[in-house]
Amino acid sequence: MNPAFQASEQWVNSGGSAKIKVGSRNVGEYDWAMGWLGNSKVAKSSEIFKLSEPISNEVAALLNSIEMASVILAPGERPIYFSPSAISLGVIRDEKISATNLLALIRAVRRNGISQSGVIEIPRGPIGEGTRQLSVKISKLGDDGLLLMMLSDESEAERVDAVRRDFVANISHELKTPIGALSLLAEAVMQANDDPAAVTNFAARMQKESKRLSDLVQEIINLSRLQYSDPLLDASLINIDDVVEQAVSQAQVNADDRKIELLLGPKSQATVTGDRNQLVMAVHNLIENAINYSEDGTKVSINQEIEDGIVNVSVIDQGIGISESDIERIFERFYRVDQARSRETGGTGLGLAIVKHVALNHGGDIAVWSSPGVGSTFSLRLPTGSGSER
Repeated sequence: MNPAFQASEQWVNSGGSAKIKVGSRNVGEYDWAMGWLGNSKVAKSSEIFKLSEPISNEVAALLNSIEMASVILAPGERPIYFSPSAISLGVIRDEKISATNLLALIRAVRRNGISQSGVIEIPRGPIGEGTRQLSVKISKLGDDGLLLMMLSDESEAERVDAVRRDFVANISHELKTPIGALSLLAEAVMQANDDPAAVTNFAARMQKESKRLSDLVQEIINLSRLQYSDPLLDASLINIDDVVEQAVSQAQVNADDRKIELLLGPKSQATVTGDRNQLVMAVHNLIENAINYSEDGTKVSINQEIEDGIVNVSVIDQGIGISESDIERIFERFYRVDQARSRETGGTGLGLAIVKHVALNHGGDIAVWSSPGVGSTFSLRLPTGSGSER
């Protein structure tokens, strides 16, 4: 008997609870699913399976137990079954196949009758540059024109590798300055032990450098987490008004110290699918950036608007502005428009890089308009969600 089919029989006998292996590899995925489905009534009996009816409970239980996303297609590329993860991966939208390059593979299977597999790239949302790489295999399922499509997200493995590489590069590049400063200040304190005023001065500078080092480490951790996690795989529906209000509240102390007024525009009542903490972090970083690059006594406005299923959260300041040459690079890690001001405010150079990651991870984008001496407008654009909030 086929090893995959043996594994599927073992899974059935266990009531769907077994984690199956054949040899050294997991067979709780495509191979044994196809083995079981291909030998089951669902693929051979129109009495059990009709195209106009939902699939049987046992088939649904089988496919739901598989870690890979799964879709069963009827003729006309009409999905008659899809797992929740197929929606999370962006393969199914409005109960239809959303990716044109996926449709090309499906049509090749129908045309040739031969299974097709490969890696495709699909957008994470209707806007922005964020993409997701999916490994996909499509095969015929019986003689009724059904196809079984199995998909897994390959982006996660690549993201983990990128996190490891970037973390080492970021640490070696940026931690040298505050660590070196602390070392020099400690030496200065030792040499000035008979001068209390000098010791107090050096101690205050050490405290400032320590905070800068702590903030930098935290930002690197935040960025690494963003690269590692995918907010759309375990997403909830988030009220964007609550996100903006929480971000404004977090920035209020800094704004009050600088006598900068935070002006909150009308609520949008919009909801966004994703991770609440990441969204709050992104909006907060935009507000803090506006405060840090504005003069005392000015205003920062936070507005919202919805158009064509996209919510736009804009942060407008009356700050120093950004030159055209700098705009192209401001979302790079550790890039600072004004090095002196960044040292003064304790900026890490990672805030806007984090905002960009959050936007792309949520299928959105981030844009900026700026004029030197006039101010800047940062626009975080996100696709709106639907359903009930969590």
